[in-house]
Amino acid sequence: MGFTYSYNVRFRDTDAAGVVYFANILNICHEAYESSLVDSDIDIKEFFTKPILAFPIVHADVDFFRPIFCGDRLEIKMIAKKLGNDKFEINYEIFAQNILASKANTRHVCIHGKTRKRADLPGYIISWLDNLG
Repeated sequence: MGFTYSYNVRFRDTDAAGVVYFANILNICHEAYESSLVDSDIDIKEFFTKPILAFPIVHADVDFFRPIFCGDRLEIKMIAKKLGNDKFEINYEIFAQNILASKANTRHVCIHGKTRKRADLPGYIISWLDNLG
């Protein structure tokens, strides 16, 4: 199961040393996250711009095992899991030339869009999690 996303590293992703800037790996992971939502027929325009519910990231971490360079073709493998009635996490493994280059993790909570109070995960997110588990 899970979801795999391909990404070509661009010059804009790198720093002065010519490797992917550490914070940009999370941008790349978020792009994979968005693509997985689209793949599950979730309308991301509605999801991100007029949310009844929102799923902010409350924790993120990244480990690097080798440099990632401009021009590298990445395969981002995602596995998501439910952590409770109102939260989930996504684990990302980032491969460059079939070698594990980085791992990342994001933890999300479900909140009401207007009140910002915690809410239970809706059915469409539980289905999405089941597909990525």
